[in-house]
This record gives sequence, structure tokens and C-alpha cells, in this order.
Amino acid sequence: MINILLATGLYPPESGGPATYAKLLEERMPAFGFEVTVLPFRAVRHLPKIFRHAAYFLKCLGKARGVNIILAQDTVSVGFPAALAAKLTGKKFVLRVPGDYVWEQARQRYGVVDELDEFQTKSYGLRVGLLRAIQKFVARSANVVIVPSGYMQKIVGGWGVVPMLVYNGIDIPVPYELPKERPEGFFIVSFGRQVPWKGFDALRRVVAREPRWQLKIFDNLPRVQAMGWVKVASVYVNNSTYEGLSHQLLEAMALGTPIVATSVGGNPELVQDGGLLIPAKDDEALYQALKKIEDDQAGTQERARRAEERVQEFAIPTTLQKLAELLKTI
Repeated sequence: MINILLATGLYPPESGGPATYAKLLEERMPAFGFEVTVLPFRAVRHLPKIFRHAAYFLKCLGKARGVNIILAQDTVSVGFPAALAAKLTGKKFVLRVPGDYVWEQARQRYGVVDELDEFQTKSYGLRVGLLRAIQKFVARSANVVIVPSGYMQKIVGGWGVVPMLVYNGIDIPVPYELPKERPEGFFIVSFGRQVPWKGFDALRRVVAREPRWQLKIFDNLPRVQAMGWVKVASVYVNNSTYEGLSHQLLEAMALGTPIVATSVGGNPELVQDGGLLIPAKDDEALYQALKKIEDDQAGTQERARRAEERVQEFAIPTTLQKLAELLKTI
């Protein structure tokens, strides 16, 4: 049995792709010959900011002695302490990069408004520069860097490393719990973290143009309940201006729910001809796509069928087998 210490910034009941992926590895990797010990950042989040990362480093250091591999799920908050612990203990270090941590922090904390592609080529002052330097140090310290989409492979390749592509996986069939009642009429669902790039305000604005349309946006809902709402929806919308590779989009495709998604990040790799792709930050394109879903039921159902076929490539056994093979080679 190969022992892995999984350093993750998010872990259930926290929401987000990294939380879902952490739980997946913990539960499913033993079948491939790996034992996973999870160290979530929330173990130190109660501490003052200046002490959190030092405390997390010490926890990594203590747990590292009993493992073969340290796998970190971001490049700075857990990635930097995990990389240092790996260096000091001589352990193999694997970095999974689901997104650009520095860009996310710059958007949320430092007033940056540029999207991810633009962000890669610009300077934004000392604080962002320092985070970038840490991120590149961590990436270049890793024995293997893993990304979840071809889009992120291109982004991370610009940091001076050669990342390996391993797609996110989902349960097929997707478990879900149907809601007790569904809103009447054309019913639109979206969900995710309340961060600026998810485009929820624009989605609300567009839906408000049609009084008969109903919208629900979920955050921190238990997974099976969220999937139940997606299952009964007329359409699932991903209106993000950035996605590495979206678990939610994969799950909606697997449930046979019609899709509208922005053509950003890893979305085009998933949707292809199984849904409607629209430009980001385009309210009119979003409105017209939703109208098309509502008015063209035959075309909508055919696209949903193709999406269900496409998503079979992202079944958990397939993606975890590739990850296991990669980890056994380092």
C-alpha cells in the first residue's frame, strides 16, 4: 500500500471542486493500492492569519514521516507548506493545480479585474508578485504537476513546468435526491461558490427579463440534494468567466439535463456538441441560449443525449486508474 498525505484547502462540508476531489481520493484510492490521509486547511483556519501557514507546515511535517507521497491541492495556502515539508522529509511531492490560486486571490482581495488569460502576462504589484513567486517555486518543486483540463495544461505550462493531464471524474450514475416540489414552468438551476467569476449576478439579471422563468442558485447544499435540483431543472447554466474543469457541469451532463455554458477554460472540452456554448460576459447570448432551450425541445433533448454519451469518458474508475498509474511511476 502506498501512503499519500493529501493537503487540501477545501474539504466537505465545504463546497467546491477541490473539496469534492479530496473526498473522492480518500474514499476511492484504496481500491488502487493507495491509503489517503487528508489534512484540510480548516484544521488551522481558526488561528490568526500570521500563524496559520506555519501551523499547517508543522502538521504536514508531523504527518509526512508516515507517508510515501505528499499531494497538495493548491499552490500556496497548502501547497507551499506541503512543498517545504516534502523537501525536509525527502518525500515525493505531487501538486494538483485545479486553478490559478494567485489569480483567485488577486480577484477577491487585491482589486484585480482581469480574467485568467490576461492575468498571466501582466504585473500587479508586490503582493501579487510575491504570491506568484511562491506559486512558481511550489510548481517547480513538484515531482509531478497534475492539471484537470487541457486549458489548465496551457496555463500551468507557462510557469516553467510540464504538467500532466488527468481529468476530474464523477460517479456515473450521479446520485441525487429529488426535491419535494419543483417550481412551475421553465426552471433554471446553477450552483457554486459565491465568487465574482461565477457570473451569478448576470444570470439573475437575464432571468429577470422573463417573468415566467424561475431560477435557483445553490451554494453549500449537500451534493445529492443539489443534484436533485439539477435533475428536475429545465436547464443547468454555467455562466462563469473562468473554469478549470467543472464537476458540476459534468454531473449535469450525466443527469441528462440540458446545458448552457460559457466557452471558457475547460468548458469547451466537456460540452463540445452536447450543449450550448456562449461567450462569457454576454447577457444577450445567455438570454438567446435560454430561449433556444425553451423553444426547441427536440434539439435540446438531442444535445442532452450527446452530453450523456460524452460524459462516460469521465467516469471515476477511468480517471482514477490514470491517476494511480501516474503516481506509481514517480
